[in-house]
Amino acid sequence: MKTRTLGQLGPKVSALGLGTFSFGGAYGPTDEAESLRALDAAWDHGITFLDTANIYGNGIAETVIGKWLSTRPHRPQVATKAAFTDDPKRRVDNRPEFLRACLEASLKRLGVDHVALFYAHRHDPEIPAEDLAGTMQRLQTEGKILGYGLSEIAPYTLERAHAVHPVTAVQNEYSLWTRQPELGLIQRCASLGVAFVPFSPLARGAFGAPIPDPATFAPAEFRNRVPRFQPANWPHNRLKLKAFQDFARDLGRSPASLALAWMLDRWPHVIPIPGTRSAGHLADWIGAPDITLTDADRAEIDRLLPIGWAWGDRYDEAQTALAERYS
Repeated sequence: MKTRTLGQLGPKVSALGLGTFSFGGAYGPTDEAESLRALDAAWDHGITFLDTANIYGNGIAETVIGKWLSTRPHRPQVATKAAFTDDPKRRVDNRPEFLRACLEASLKRLGVDHVALFYAHRHDPEIPAEDLAGTMQRLQTEGKILGYGLSEIAPYTLERAHAVHPVTAVQNEYSLWTRQPELGLIQRCASLGVAFVPFSPLARGAFGAPIPDPATFAPAEFRNRVPRFQPANWPHNRLKLKAFQDFARDLGRSPASLALAWMLDRWPHVIPIPGTRSAGHLADWIGAPDITLTDADRAEIDRLLPIGWAWGDRYDEAQTALAERYS
């Protein structure tokens, strides 16, 4: 597995990380044994960067990773996130005492004394970015985190936080069907020496093979809330995805690996974190860093999936309200 640097001064990590959102059941029922097999497969394939959060299954994902770490000799770089609350009046909280308490709980579930990267899962508009950076700086000085990150933010928040204490990474949604970060955020990360970590780089499974069928989604599954999978939009999206899948097949690639290769080819500071709880699904895209695209490949991908091709929003209204917008 090829490597990339996690921020200007951060450690070397695998060019692909593993996202663990699905470990907590967000994409349907799962179990601990399946998730442990996925972690084993990821390590065996050279993945050294794991991404999780305290809300993934209300601590389930972190607990599974903690069990894996306690029973294996492997020592990957682990990133986790916190900011969401159970309080409907304050859905996001970046106050120092809240983030500290969340981090301590995460470290306990993970069974470690520090993590490589700790993100504010969302920016709390009541807390200035400068104050958030100061909180993270103190946690780093104490050795509880090696670096900090911000998630679903706009470029101006990155600039304000980075001016107080250098940001290690920004994690926003980015894929061939969600390209808003190209409107300045990815470029600003590059100029500041900040890693950009795309979550949902496979469009929440849309680039899988076979193409998912929303009619089969479990009732409580996260994607049922995503407008792009709903009946008014999905048939149009599926047609585009089918064309891309056919092109990938003509190249002898899986659609998932080609979608990741496109991203890695465009940006040297990008470290995607495709998520899966299945060792089999992981094998479908693990070879993406070794794919070399030609100019003809790039042009055909641009033709098949031009910017803005996806029908529907990436979030419902409640989810959108928690992400910073800058366009």
